[in-house]
Amino acid sequence: MRRHLIDFLSEVTPLAQELGMRLCCHPDDPPVPLLGLPRVMSTEADYRQVMEAVDLGANGITLCSGSLGARRDNDLPGMMRRLGDRVHFLHLRNVAIETPTNFGSFHEAGHLEGGTDMVAMIAAVLDEEARRRAEGRADWQIPMRPDHGQDILDDLNRRAQPGYPSIGRLKGLAELRGIMTALSHPEVRHQMQAARA
Repeated sequence: MRRHLIDFLSEVTPLAQELGMRLCCHPDDPPVPLLGLPRVMSTEADYRQVMEAVDLGANGITLCSGSLGARRDNDLPGMMRRLGDRVHFLHLRNVAIETPTNFGSFHEAGHLEGGTDMVAMIAAVLDEEARRRAEGRADWQIPMRPDHGQDILDDLNRRAQPGYPSIGRLKGLAELRGIMTALSHPEVRHQMQAARA
């Protein structure tokens, strides 16, 4: 399956690059073997293999912190820092792993309540955006959506698609934007840069 993906990307990515388009592959959801079906994009190593096989800037990543966060061995802030140059889209959501194993049960958690350190994740995103902006890249701002959310208030009585509640997603967006605003404040940025020096 990965070979087929690489063959496909080998054909379409050069044209996407020429047209100024950015392709981005969402990770397997869930990122573990399922009913005997192989997984293709579940780890940083999986993404690296495909990025290196078709090494064009248009060949990129949808970094979904919920899907990838369902594995204990995925370091999401680290992946953002190491692969950030090729991250073209962000799904910011969180899950809580219920078992000690890497391939166990998990459930959707609040955006700030799961296993992924969302503050560290957003700090890595903001650093990547600042790096791109300093390079003069037109795509410095990484599109993001507050993927999924929990049913709260009116969401409990609506017949919405499971995992996509209106109010729960707005709550998640407010939380994520609050972190982004706080971490973007000049005083906080100055302190973070001083701590790294």
